Amino acid sequence: MKRPGDHPLHTLLLLTERPGRWAAWQIAPLSPLLAAAAGWSWAHATHRPVLGWAVALGLVALALADWALLASLPRQGLSFGPVQPPWLGLVLFRGLMALLAAAVAGHGPLPALIGLALFQAGASGLLAYGALVEPFRLQVSRVEISDARFANPGTPLRLVQLADLHVERLTRREHALPALIAGLSPDLILLTGDYLNTSYNADPHALADLHRLLAQIGAPGGVYAVWGTAEVDLPELLRPLFAELGITLLEDRAAEVVMGDHHLWLVGLSCTRDLAAAGQRLRTLLAGVPSEAFTLLLYHTPDLMPQAASLGVDLYLAGHTHGGQWRLPGFGAILTSSRYWKRYEAGHYQQNRTHLYVSRGLGMEGFGAPRLRLFCLPEVVLIEVRGTEGP
Repeated sequence: MKRPGDHPLHTLLLLTERPGRWAAWQIAPLSPLLAAAAGWSWAHATHRPVLGWAVALGLVALALADWALLASLPRQGLSFGPVQPPWLGLVLFRGLMALLAAAVAGHGPLPALIGLALFQAGASGLLAYGALVEPFRLQVSRVEISDARFANPGTPLRLVQLADLHVERLTRREHALPALIAGLSPDLILLTGDYLNTSYNADPHALADLHRLLAQIGAPGGVYAVWGTAEVDLPELLRPLFAELGITLLEDRAAEVVMGDHHLWLVGLSCTRDLAAAGQRLRTLLAGVPSEAFTLLLYHTPDLMPQAASLGVDLYLAGHTHGGQWRLPGFGAILTSSRYWKRYEAGHYQQNRTHLYVSRGLGMEGFGAPRLRLFCLPEVVLIEVRGTEGP
């Protein structure tokens, strides 16, 4: 049910969940019906029944291949979403393209058929790449920030940010994560929300797997966390897990961190859709922090950037957007779940003295959304804060 303040994308994702409860026999007839409609359109437009049969049989074969690929993902331990919603989307999309191609086939059947075949092959390739390859290509994104308040010359403070884990079950992505993080030698690890996949956020198996994963990561200065989206992170389940693992949960509070020559204040806010109230909570917390301190804000979404910049926050780490999860070359994110859409879609931004990094995250959206990443690699963020050179 839609609730006041729900983001439109969240409402859309809720709707995608419904087909996941439908039995295969209830949705299977859609494929041959669309194939028959497309085949008839081709035969009528070209006056060549054989082309109509070829298109219809091709669409049915593609539907079977799509189902086989999507159904294999849980068996391979790659992702654990329902088959029905993405399969329905693919059937409708492929059928629509075939019908559109039929509209121009009367002017040149062969070019239209070749174009349709190339398009359908490209869609299959993107599906396979987005489901089988890209979600497991972990990338380390590195950012350097200089600040006179840090040791000079000194070694940099190394911060590792993990965002949007969205654990369903442990896959080879999560199995690779602890060693990758250890190799970065972080001083602090910062978790910016959305720990379990929305479809699994009350699932005991997923919770146990999240525990196994987080138990394997650590840093000399500790691990700090904030809550993600209210629909995703359930405090009553996650708070005991964090306490058992010694992860410091910043629920609308600030914490002073001193590591040798490095001194900073972490400010953590719980995520809310009421940005005015969140901005006021941030203002109140910053009032208790020494004015000369280096401040690092942890907040799940990037939507507090205007307030953070006006209040003089030094560094702000966020996630939530997944970088779009599906990106178009040359355009970037299509959807971001951010109030500002593409303004803070992913990466490093600076406004006034405030640096913002919006992580593309590690996991993927839940509900009935396809578990795909396209041109949007999962990332671990390493931020090095260095002292400026002396006069």
